[in-house]
Amino acid sequence: MLTNLKFIRLALRLARRAYGRTSPNPLVGAVLVKRGKIIGQGWHRSAGQPHAEIEAIRDAQKRGHNPKGATLYVTLEPCCTQGRTPPCTAAIIAAGIRRVVAGATDPNPRHAGRGFRILRRAGLSVTHGVLARQCGQLNEAFNHWIVRRTPFVTVKAAMSLDGKIATVTGESKWITGEPARAFAMKLRAGADAVLVGVNTIIRDNPALTLRLPGFAGKALRRLVLDPRGRTPAGARILGGEAAHLTTLVVTKAAPARRLAALRRRARLLVAPARRGRIHLPWLLETLGRENVASLLVEGGGETNALWMPLCQRVVFFYAPLILGGRRAPTAIAGGGVRNLAGKITLRDVRWRRLGGDLLLIARVNEG
Repeated sequence: MLTNLKFIRLALRLARRAYGRTSPNPLVGAVLVKRGKIIGQGWHRSAGQPHAEIEAIRDAQKRGHNPKGATLYVTLEPCCTQGRTPPCTAAIIAAGIRRVVAGATDPNPRHAGRGFRILRRAGLSVTHGVLARQCGQLNEAFNHWIVRRTPFVTVKAAMSLDGKIATVTGESKWITGEPARAFAMKLRAGADAVLVGVNTIIRDNPALTLRLPGFAGKALRRLVLDPRGRTPAGARILGGEAAHLTTLVVTKAAPARRLAALRRRARLLVAPARRGRIHLPWLLETLGRENVASLLVEGGGETNALWMPLCQRVVFFYAPLILGGRRAPTAIAGGGVRNLAGKITLRDVRWRRLGGDLLLIARVNEG
């Protein structure tokens, strides 16, 4: 059992090397062991590339080792269907691997456990559920999307201890310190798309790009909730090399002339409206069909409030300062709840210190 834990932990470390690069596929790591020694290792590097199991088999062969009779340690149940790459179960059997030790079971209800059954029928010894919780957490966004076909939504906000995201005059750079901002940028790197409201575009004019080594070429989608087409033509999000990744989510209430001008600069997505607001469940279903597995909401208080009933996770940064002001914007605005029965309760709460700031990560809604 200790050996299983040791090599699955190594497989987890390998899987994390591809953070932010495999969507809509999961992060997976694999280690091949023979007579107690590692003969090969690999991880899934990006969608369309060989899976971790294949990488480990090829690595062993390049090193001059024969995988026959070896044990494969892998963080996720091997795939058993043809996709952009052949099924890994067939490659494992063909390589003569004797035993498979896996972490998490495939979350897809159509495939869950099927890969294990195929391997067992071929005569392999199969053990699964080793560090299953850690292996499952590795792919919480993928797990949510593959089952529900809607993105895993994270609401992120940086605020003072009294919950303010800016001063009464709108000044907000920078509330938190460099370690917190670096962590926030890493969150963005792990997402498929980042979303803000049009008021953030008008007020702050962000570029919403990835400023992180190793991620310069990542196709991060940028979405703006803009029911009436108010995004300025000169907004940074509409220019530069990444302009083609920008989507303005509008409604039929937007003036046709404004939409015609914006359509020349970005993709427009005309969403149905409910009480004058974009129907967010429709947007989630649309993004899910477009293989957006994870959505990071970086809006202001009004946008964040809209997403709280629909998000799966919050990531809040708290700086050790007080801004005050009844008119200063707060991280979660909206109409609020009328009584405590309507409160939003956080689960699986984790706190962490980042320099002088505090980081809160918690789950919100089921899924």
